Amino acid sequence: MMHDQFVFRQATRVAGLGALFQSALALFLLVYGNLAADTGLILAGLFVATGVLNWTSLAVLFHQHRLERVESLENEEIASQRGGAASAFEGERVENQAASRRLRLMHQWLAPVASVLVALMLGALCYGTLLWLGRLDDSQGNATTFRVGAHLGWQLAICTGLALVTFIFSRFVAGMAKQKAWQNLRGGAGAMVGNALVLLALAVGTIFQVFKKDGVLEAIAYGIAIFAGVIAAETLLNLILNLYRPRKASETPRPAFDSKLLGLAAAPDSIVRSINEAVNYQFGFDITSSWGYQLLVRSVLRLCSLGAVVLLLMSMIVVVSPSEQAVRLRGGRVIGDVVQGSMLFKWPWPFESVERFDIGQIRTLVLGAKLLPTSTVNLWPVEGEPDTERLPFIVLASSLQSALSAPEVGADATRQQEMSDADAARVSNQFALIDADIVLEYRVRADGLLEYLQFCGDARSRGSALDMRERTLRAIALREASQLFSTRSIDQVLSPQGDSFVSQLKQRVQGAFDQGRTGVEVVGILLPVLRPPAGESAGMFEELSIDVQNARKIIDEANRALNVTLSTLVGSPAAARTIVAAIDDLKRAEKDFGPESPAAREKRAQVETLMLDARAQAASVISTARAKRWDMLMRARTTSSEVLGQAANYHMAPEIYRERAIMAVLTRALAAARIKYVLAVDPARVEFDVQMEQPEPGLNLGDYLEKKE
Repeated sequence: MMHDQFVFRQATRVAGLGALFQSALALFLLVYGNLAADTGLILAGLFVATGVLNWTSLAVLFHQHRLERVESLENEEIASQRGGAASAFEGERVENQAASRRLRLMHQWLAPVASVLVALMLGALCYGTLLWLGRLDDSQGNATTFRVGAHLGWQLAICTGLALVTFIFSRFVAGMAKQKAWQNLRGGAGAMVGNALVLLALAVGTIFQVFKKDGVLEAIAYGIAIFAGVIAAETLLNLILNLYRPRKASETPRPAFDSKLLGLAAAPDSIVRSINEAVNYQFGFDITSSWGYQLLVRSVLRLCSLGAVVLLLMSMIVVVSPSEQAVRLRGGRVIGDVVQGSMLFKWPWPFESVERFDIGQIRTLVLGAKLLPTSTVNLWPVEGEPDTERLPFIVLASSLQSALSAPEVGADATRQQEMSDADAARVSNQFALIDADIVLEYRVRADGLLEYLQFCGDARSRGSALDMRERTLRAIALREASQLFSTRSIDQVLSPQGDSFVSQLKQRVQGAFDQGRTGVEVVGILLPVLRPPAGESAGMFEELSIDVQNARKIIDEANRALNVTLSTLVGSPAAARTIVAAIDDLKRAEKDFGPESPAAREKRAQVETLMLDARAQAASVISTARAKRWDMLMRARTTSSEVLGQAANYHMAPEIYRERAIMAVLTRALAAARIKYVLAVDPARVEFDVQMEQPEPGLNLGDYLEKKE
């Protein structure tokens, strides 16, 4: 092909037409996307708008090529009119060619600057789209909404039709670019085929949206953003490589926005040629010209069609194992009954799909944000710094009622108990915080699959490991856990008594699930971590617990000593309280009526009777005192009786009675004396009768021993 002005005029017209078509397409997608409130169409319109600069740059370049060709023809005509005569300005004619200089400047500056601008726009589109999509589930008040148009049929027809038109136009331009003079049109063909790919992806996403697959369009939006980022990176790489790539003087520079990746999509026949050349190179001969390869190429469409039909038929049969249950879904609606352990027939995808669930599988759900790290020995103060993202549970403060108070007896018992109850209530009205890891283990009930499916959807948002159904179950269980924690004190939570806290929580969660018709059976609830909040509070809690335990120990020891003393004295603490109350009544009676009044005597007798009935140490002391009193009384009575009995003898013979009494006294006194003296007695009247006697032992061993000769 001759590189004359008419050739470049045609290229300029095609580039201008491409710029108008690209601009109209971008404007249409943006306007329709805003009117239909469809985020995907708006994103596609922004992507298409970045290609307008490609076509505009190509139109300017080809127009300058046409001017350069016109200028070159004029110079050749001037040279031919001179007939070969030399001119004084022959050496300066090249420098005076304005159109040629402008063409070189455009290749040096216009194409690179346009490429940089295209790369920046694509990069900004990629970054902005990813940033915008990342805020879809933002909980800080900056959330965005991915909108889908209401007229999905029109949207599908528009995307499919425009994708077909843009692909045909790109193929037309790619065919023109095979000519050397028009090879730079490949940049425009790549931009147009990029439009076709984006619109085709939106058409596929719209088909999925028709069948209630909500997340596909959002995934396609992510794909479009990444696709724009890849093209931007390739454009910048081409720009850098063009700076160092050697080229011939007559070679036309290739713009950096001419993407080779998009060029392959615009000219797929080049891919086939590349594959054929690679196959021939690997086998070492022209295998692509053989009859077998040609037969395979002619039959590949039939084979692919047969494979597609087989896959389609296979998608109509689903085998449900005995441990699974399955239902058919048509457009998100449940069709038919629940099937278990059998073969299920359905319409081919995407008209119908099957949801299978292993009803015997136990699933775990962490109710908190994340599990706390635990060690072999759980030391609360050194478990790490507090996690600001972790929300603790609210519980009642520690209940001090009757924990540090000893049992009182006496008149002030009621008043002291009331004061203790008031102080404990004032402390217990406050709240406390605890850190708890709650792991919920659940499974689908054998007869609850339909309720489980109808309870909530299974859509999963970006950045979340849980789908909507799991998040709802977690919210319900977390609500019940928070309510149960708020009705228990921190002592009852950390040291439960009686019915287990875990079993109570399990019953509450199961009741809430049944009330919400979730179709879920709670298998168990685990509490791997249950402690006060990390930091100084944990250490203070341990110190408080230690002090409380020490105080309880002292009080318990005092109570034990008191109970032992009371039991020893009066039999039991209950009897002691009764006796002390009777003693208080006795004191009041003595104060009011006097110690010897009948009321005081009656009360004193009542106290004594209570002590005797207790049969303890006090009763023993009283009984011993009574026995000693009676012994003393009887001894005195015996002595007085003896004295009164000897009075008659004394009156009959006082001298004789006195002598006999003196002798009786001496007899008793001298019996214990070893040396005896008789004084103031006439010796003539004393007669001693002494008999020396030696006691014989009952057993003398010497009598039985043999004596030597």
